[in-house]
Amino acid sequence: MKLAPDCYGCLKRLICQAANLATGDALLKQRAIAEATRILDNEFSYNQLSVVIATKIHKVIKNVTHNPDPYQTMKEKEMAIAQELYPELSLRAEAMSLRAKRGNLIARRQRSNLYEDDFSNCLKLAAAANAIDFFREPDLIKEDMRKPVNFAIDDSQQFETRLKSASKVLYLADNAGEIYFDLPLVKWMRRFADVIYVVKPSPVQNDAALEDIRNAGLESEFGEVITTGVASPGVVFSLASEEFKREFESADLILAKGMGHYESLSELSRQGKFFYCLMAKCQPVADSLGVPLNSYVAMLW
Repeated sequence: MKLAPDCYGCLKRLICQAANLATGDALLKQRAIAEATRILDNEFSYNQLSVVIATKIHKVIKNVTHNPDPYQTMKEKEMAIAQELYPELSLRAEAMSLRAKRGNLIARRQRSNLYEDDFSNCLKLAAAANAIDFFREPDLIKEDMRKPVNFAIDDSQQFETRLKSASKVLYLADNAGEIYFDLPLVKWMRRFADVIYVVKPSPVQNDAALEDIRNAGLESEFGEVITTGVASPGVVFSLASEEFKREFESADLILAKGMGHYESLSELSRQGKFFYCLMAKCQPVADSLGVPLNSYVAMLW
């Protein structure tokens, strides 16, 4: 997905946000904003991808402010929200699954993690967490995460069918707080295929990084975890590691969480192996998908 006119203002807001989070030093902040804005003005083109410019913006702000993780505090808050809501939403998903299958919730509650038996509810649980966003207020995030997930585009049944004959799936993680909500879906998919969970090698925005998985004690739970090799929103293929590129090319299916991955991968030819799971939180992405703003999407491409 190429840049739209609205993207300039969003990227400018990103610059100011990242610089404010990175340092309290007024002079460093001013310099970081000036250098990042120069990159934005030089790079902005309707033939460019937002993730490419955002990667350069974050790199210069980190370098100027000497802060390798400007979003650390924000990310910690978002992970706290996820930890708070996960028990509530996972139990709701479990109850929905049980009612749909047997209509007998009490008798089967003796088993644990029953919501993992139901692909649809695992997917909706993972999708609900994509409401997390560094431009959104915590109360709004909580409100949206508690709402039922209804997909404006729903190719989940086609994906489930494809999954059952797949050998390898790449799961591209999005925001750090989503890792708790991704895990049941990863475990469900591992019944049918090898699943590789992909995070960032180091901090960028509020994206899930390898250290986040390790600090949460979930690395072994996810099984095989690799990184893209580059601290970028979405995927910047020109900067990605050879390991990631090999796994990407050889995967039968690629589940891509979040808008950044949609913006990156939608420029590739349609192969029927990309499965986008996201909330369309900005108008250009919503317009590109042909859905209303803040819609959930589960689209096989």
